[in-house]
Amino acid sequence: MKHHELTFSAIKIPLDFFVIFFSFFLAKQIRLISDGIPGLYLPVQTIDTWYLSVFAIFGSILYITLFASHHLYSLQISHSKVAELGDIVRYSIYWFLFFSVGVYLWNWIVYSGAEIPRLIIVFTTILAMFWSMSVRIILNFIQSSLLQNNIIAKRNILLVSNKSETKMSWILKDISASKIYNIVWYANSSPNENISLKFYDGISKIEKLISHHKCDEILYIDSDFNKKELYRLWELSRIYGVRYRYITNNFDITKTNTTLSLINQTPVIEIQNTPLENWGRILKRVFDIFASLFILIITFPFWIIIAIFIKYEDSEGPVIYKNRRIGQNWIIFNCFKFRYLKWKFCIKESYGTENETDPAIEIENNLIKNQSKRNWPLYKIHEDPRKTKIGTFLEKYSLDELPQFLNVLTWEMSIVGPRPHQPREVQKYEQYQQRLLTVKPWITGMAQVNGREENNFVKEAELDIFYIENWSFILDLKIMLKTLSVIFNRK
Repeated sequence: MKHHELTFSAIKIPLDFFVIFFSFFLAKQIRLISDGIPGLYLPVQTIDTWYLSVFAIFGSILYITLFASHHLYSLQISHSKVAELGDIVRYSIYWFLFFSVGVYLWNWIVYSGAEIPRLIIVFTTILAMFWSMSVRIILNFIQSSLLQNNIIAKRNILLVSNKSETKMSWILKDISASKIYNIVWYANSSPNENISLKFYDGISKIEKLISHHKCDEILYIDSDFNKKELYRLWELSRIYGVRYRYITNNFDITKTNTTLSLINQTPVIEIQNTPLENWGRILKRVFDIFASLFILIITFPFWIIIAIFIKYEDSEGPVIYKNRRIGQNWIIFNCFKFRYLKWKFCIKESYGTENETDPAIEIENNLIKNQSKRNWPLYKIHEDPRKTKIGTFLEKYSLDELPQFLNVLTWEMSIVGPRPHQPREVQKYEQYQQRLLTVKPWITGMAQVNGREENNFVKEAELDIFYIENWSFILDLKIMLKTLSVIFNRK
């Protein structure tokens, strides 16, 4: 455990206590000014400062206890900052319920003294939630900046692997780009000349490294160690308090989506294809509808401006272009986009023109062959001569995809999910990649915010399959927030 991890985790406790305690008094002042409910003018209720202090101390202790019991003061650095903020909202609501019941039961059973007004409790909950989230955001920013500038130490990783550096390139690249981790050593029963890291060739040497507390984590990929040696390695990690993790294969990931069920009276283990079923599916659909309506309403003025620029530069074709894609359950639909190509270069499958009679197909195939930055079946044409000036701008900031929120309303797409591919791309799918067609395609997704255009098709499919197998509403929220960062930072 790094000292800075202990420090940044421990400091959250007194800071939370202070902001919760302070929130009670700020809530009291707000209540003296307003009841916060438009159109209602409730009688002003307040409380003596001494009694409020007692309630504030009790409330602050309860808040910290509730957070601590749900690991919100964990000493491990969390990658999921959005999940952490979501937990703060959830447990703040729980705190409101527990605190409200607690103070009124106490007042009714034990002590018939001063009461704390209900609106002060409500205002305190909102303020505590806001300040607690602010504390996390500020501390996370400070810690990330210090790590990035090497002012505080990153976590040193021992990689256990017998694979070449080429085969592990995506892992090494991803971890090296992290603000938290450094891969310093690797271990196996024999060295690999294609790995540039410092090598440890036996469990006894690894034990020496770990016992000197230089190694913070062990990351297992694969090795030539026998079972006895691997068990010893795992035991060493527990003896010296070193975090032990391993990279899973697809089946290992799938095994986490298991439930116990019955076939008549026979208990069986069921491997779920995706958590995106039942209420999860309903929740996602409801969110898609309201979020799409909201985005369409607030962006409508931009639609008019974009339409004017598109027609001004190339008046021949429509403003919104229809492109044939394959969606859930192999259903073909028209994906809407603001047209960013000159109309004569647009493939017109969705406009009644067959492939073999459309000259735009041949032009695109030649550009893919000579200028694509990605490997087939994915393609990205470098310096595409077919684009209009406004089209280049729209694509750069992903504004061309705004009309896809209409596809979301018609339930052909979802805001988050796997990428919708063209029929000629789907024809190149491997069998396991056809799982991408079991859910609604996306406007944004895992591959969009993890590598984007740098991913080959296999990597993109793996990311989208991971999304299908590990869906949660928090994951959707994280992807949407990361999408904004990707668009504005162009990363």
